[in-house]
Amino acid sequence: METFWKTIALYNSSTWVYQLIITLTGICLTAYLIKKPCRRSIISMKIFLIALYLWISIVYFYIYCAERSYNNVMAIFWGILAASWLWDLLTGYTPFERNHKYTRLACFLLCMPFLYPIASILRGMDFPTITSPVMPCSVVVFTIGILLMFSRKINLFIVLLLCHWAMIGFSKTFFFKIPEDYLLASASVPAIYLFFKEYFLCNLHDVTKPQTKYINWLLIILCIGIGIILMGTLFIELAKDI
Repeated sequence: METFWKTIALYNSSTWVYQLIITLTGICLTAYLIKKPCRRSIISMKIFLIALYLWISIVYFYIYCAERSYNNVMAIFWGILAASWLWDLLTGYTPFERNHKYTRLACFLLCMPFLYPIASILRGMDFPTITSPVMPCSVVVFTIGILLMFSRKINLFIVLLLCHWAMIGFSKTFFFKIPEDYLLASASVPAIYLFFKEYFLCNLHDVTKPQTKYINWLLIILCIGIGIILMGTLFIELAKDI
């Protein structure tokens, strides 16, 4: 736990200016996409998400979380997500078509990343040892909010990976004393339900490329592999503390 918060403090103290720029850019692009969902705003948001995920992969995990024994695995995980958004950008799979059914929940999720530092401060923590809007769980909540607001057609592969990350947050709340991640875990529950309600149940007989069964097996294998690696590294860390 000491190493966990030490790396967060190092990350915040060294990159807070860049985090501020990223946050302001995200706010502007989100407002632009909501106000005028055109080809330019859609491409801009996808490029931003690719850059944001690469930031989390390389800067946060690979550089500033180097002391954590599992940082390479997490960097690869976020690299896969960045590659998924790159594929989405090149293929235009996610059109970001507005769905007004879940606007209130989506707006709440978009604002939730700012609750992370507030929650840390309310717990008596001080900068730089606090959670911030440009950290993995905050970014996941933000992305879920974007996808829910524009949920007429989404990349389900990305959604399931994000929700998989949200489930990991449950273990972090206990082992690393970071109850702020209950925000992510609780937000993912209604999001998972709504995404599957809109796309899995309603489009059960649609033809997909690749075929649905292959997508399912890919997701199953990927999630099982990530889960095994994470559990293994977690138990290794616990064994060191005993």
